[in-house]
Amino acid sequence: QLTWKSQEPIWSEQWPLSKIKLRALQNIVEEQLAKGHIEETTGTWNSPVFVLQKPGTDRWRLLLDLRKINEVIEDMGPLQPGLPLPSMLPRDWTLAIIDIKDCFFSISLHPQDAPRFAFSVPSLNKQAPLKRYHWRYLPQGFKNSPTICQWYVAHVLSPIRTQFPDAIIYHYVDDILVCASDKAYLDSAVKQTIETIEKAGFEIRNDKIQYTNPWTYLGFQIRERTIVPQQLTIRDDPRTLRDLHSLCGSINWVRSLLGITSEDLAPLFNLLRGNEDLDSTRTLTPEARDAITEVQEALSSRRAHRFEPSLPFQFVILGEAPRFHGLIFQWDTQLRDPLLILEWIFTSSHPTKTITTFQEIMAQLIKKARARLCSLAGCEFTCIYLPMTGGDLDNLLQTNKNLQYALDSYTGQISVHIPKHKLFKTTPKLVQSRTPLKSLTVFTDGSGSSQKSVITWKDPKTQNWDPNGSSQIAELAAVVQAFEKFKDEPFNLVSDSAYVTGISMRAEHALLKEVSNPRLHQLIAALTHLISHRKQPYHIMHVSSHTNLPGI
Repeated sequence: QLTWKSQEPIWSEQWPLSKIKLRALQNIVEEQLAKGHIEETTGTWNSPVFVLQKPGTDRWRLLLDLRKINEVIEDMGPLQPGLPLPSMLPRDWTLAIIDIKDCFFSISLHPQDAPRFAFSVPSLNKQAPLKRYHWRYLPQGFKNSPTICQWYVAHVLSPIRTQFPDAIIYHYVDDILVCASDKAYLDSAVKQTIETIEKAGFEIRNDKIQYTNPWTYLGFQIRERTIVPQQLTIRDDPRTLRDLHSLCGSINWVRSLLGITSEDLAPLFNLLRGNEDLDSTRTLTPEARDAITEVQEALSSRRAHRFEPSLPFQFVILGEAPRFHGLIFQWDTQLRDPLLILEWIFTSSHPTKTITTFQEIMAQLIKKARARLCSLAGCEFTCIYLPMTGGDLDNLLQTNKNLQYALDSYTGQISVHIPKHKLFKTTPKLVQSRTPLKSLTVFTDGSGSSQKSVITWKDPKTQNWDPNGSSQIAELAAVVQAFEKFKDEPFNLVSDSAYVTGISMRAEHALLKEVSNPRLHQLIAALTHLISHRKQPYHIMHVSSHTNLPGI
């Protein structure tokens, strides 16, 4: 029985329907009455109903507008917040996929709840009183219908899982996948599954049971060893925000198996900004068109793999700093192409910090990948590959708390020797020195009130101090000037701003978040670019200029 926030009846008037739609509604009602899905009612609850014609057919679909009803029912919450990953099906194991027909219409509402899911069928010009009905089974549009269906079917399948412990059973709402290493074992499990489901009152679509390769499941085409999207084309001409949301949703469905990165999608994400009206117009930029083209190429050429139970799981961080992404994979040396792609891991496309170092991004990926593998396979990686030198790794493991937290309790290997493969790239070498250099030392300072900034340095040849002032944003502008002026030589930077020093020390190959001050964002972006493209080493130091210490 459902939990209601209020017992006060809700009556929402039925809106007018065209003659064609009214006739379609009457036909659907007669059909549903014959099936026993609805019954006549005289209650005090009512929700509007409408019908939609199914594309390419003469059939219609009935939908109930239950928004008002949903507001007064307690949420049940999702039982399965996510889809089963098809790449966790062992390769070469055979499958069968079962589709439950009209799953919602097989689960009865509680007799005290059913009269509240009522609707009315009007007549033209009010020629006759309303004909009123209520649902006896879970209706479409009820917010808890998917959860109840999920729970009910899971309860039915529970003894099957116990009876066939060596079979893998995926269940998502009304789609069931059974997988086993032995065909006879699979046939027995499928036969028992169908009998149990039908005994519980559900109807199986016998014409849609899939026994042969390739199998389609939850939008993917599963083959004996590989997985590709079932839909190989996407809409390439979105004209409204609604179209763009639909496009991004379709891409998001498959990106974790095809390696479509946040950077690839950035031009499309940028178009989501602005007017939030779903019908507001959107015009594709050249960059967005290129992004769609890349996605279409990925849909047609990339694939993921089903995993090999005898091989360990490994993780590698890939990409150009700071836009890293990760890959959960296996390495099969018996194959010409040994890389088995299981799932790609991405960080959020919206950074939470103004400036995020690439070390923090790597830590985020490691934490996310470890948690993901634990949920998928209940184990740890045997090896995590990081794109850096051995010296950098040793230093970071000693000094970087983000990586220390990400690798907490990890007992596997950490390696910088990434396997050779065309998909694997490495990160550029760091040039920031943690100790002062025997080089030029540049001092920066700035004033917030006068908006003046200054850099000064001692010429190592003449031993003279050379100042250089400007009327740009105070401290940060001075630091940017220093990196612009001395981009081709090593130097030490000394600043009395802890904020600017912190940003400068974190800027190398960092990921930026947009800030509200355009000038500040411009300077941070310029600083990050200058530092990330340096060839010469540099050292950054903070000192306080407001002390009585000698020499300050």
